[in-house]
Amino acid sequence: MAQTNMLAMILAGGRGSRLHELTSKVAKPAVYYGGKYRIIDFPLSNCANSGIDIVGVLTQYESVLLNSYVAAGGRWGLDTKDSGVFVLTPREKADSGLDVYRGTADAISQNIDFIDSYDPEYLLVLSGDHIYKMNYDKMLSFHKENGADATIAVRSVPMKEASRFGIMNTDDTRRIIEFEEKPEKPKSNLASMGIYIFNWKTMRKMLIEDMKNPDSSHDFGNDIIPIMLDEKKKLYAYEFSGYWKDVGTIDSLWEANMDLLDGDNELNLDDTSWKIYTEDSGIVPQYIASSAKIDCAYINQGAAVGGEVSRSVVFTNCKIAPGAKVIDSVLMPGATVLEGATVTRAIVAANVRIGKNAKVGDKKSEEILLVSKNVKGED
Repeated sequence: MAQTNMLAMILAGGRGSRLHELTSKVAKPAVYYGGKYRIIDFPLSNCANSGIDIVGVLTQYESVLLNSYVAAGGRWGLDTKDSGVFVLTPREKADSGLDVYRGTADAISQNIDFIDSYDPEYLLVLSGDHIYKMNYDKMLSFHKENGADATIAVRSVPMKEASRFGIMNTDDTRRIIEFEEKPEKPKSNLASMGIYIFNWKTMRKMLIEDMKNPDSSHDFGNDIIPIMLDEKKKLYAYEFSGYWKDVGTIDSLWEANMDLLDGDNELNLDDTSWKIYTEDSGIVPQYIASSAKIDCAYINQGAAVGGEVSRSVVFTNCKIAPGAKVIDSVLMPGATVLEGATVTRAIVAANVRIGKNAKVGDKKSEEILLVSKNVKGED
């Protein structure tokens, strides 16, 4: 993989409040996904696979676990003499007195000194809470070919959903001529993925000006990108066609896990040519008892299954007792389903225990149930 003079900054400070109890004690990028991974593994693995050596991870809310997790850069091969993953925390004070990043652009502004210390030609800014695989080196080549000041990754979405996103309107060359934030009547379906490549010298000047502006919300989408368009800077849309999921809700997190059950799923976590790295748990293989019935399931190491599992994702160290049923559900690490219990259309949080003969979830429910506390069954 080609080495580039590009430094990456991953914005990993969001509250993730729509994931409810899953983010009550951990930051959204540290939430579990796909049997053994955490969401932050995806942008970090993309950086490693794209030949990016220096990655700053900007954390904020409920960051203790996330900070210690990403500080172990060896998980992604980014712990050599010339590479590393660096945890960066806010320095500015909010009215509450807490240190905060006031917006996505402010998160970068507060770390200008860190970026300058590596003197990059290009800056890659990423969201830390999306699940996807992308070669950022190819995006950089597109950026260079067009002589761009900024390149924004976009994904085509159904036109009926376009009003939920920041939309990029482009000309025939993919040059961005207009940006609309969640428009009521979108003109195109090219949604911003929150992935940016900037020429660092140009962006550095803009960030310094933005810091001085009392009327700015210090956000790339609301402030920086519109100013760049007003100043006739060259902005281009890099269209990405692979798997991409913003797992900001319980339903979308469940859907992303269910996508893994499709034999032709675009994400393909078994692809050795673009590996998604995570912590090495050293857990024993999964155990499937003779009493078990498995139908289209993703079962990870350390799980012990004695009951019935249908269209479900079972994480490390889960236990499903004989006579238990797990249907259309996600069991996070260490979850236990005891004899006779049934779990349907639910996400069961880590280490939660479903008691004997308990019934959790409903196959007719439109929404996915989050089970974040032990469910008492029969004694």
